[in-house]
Amino acid sequence: MKKIKKNKKGFTLVELVLVVAIIVILAGVLALNISGYIDRAKNGKKQVESGVSEYSGKIQPLEASVKGYGF
Repeated sequence: MKKIKKNKKGFTLVELVLVVAIIVILAGVLALNISGYIDRAKNGKKQVESGVSEYSGKIQPLEASVKGYGF
């Protein structure tokens, strides 16, 4: 009889499934966090835009008065 070498190299199917499952879980957590940051950024942008539009009417008269001083 021939001897069978037991040089098993590589990963088992269970190990590969576990690694893929961990990666999917981490990607899901990351996606949820990123969506929260995107929502916060959109809200901040809206607040900045509303503040700019609120003060733009007040800035224009100031610019006209400063031009008289040579700035």
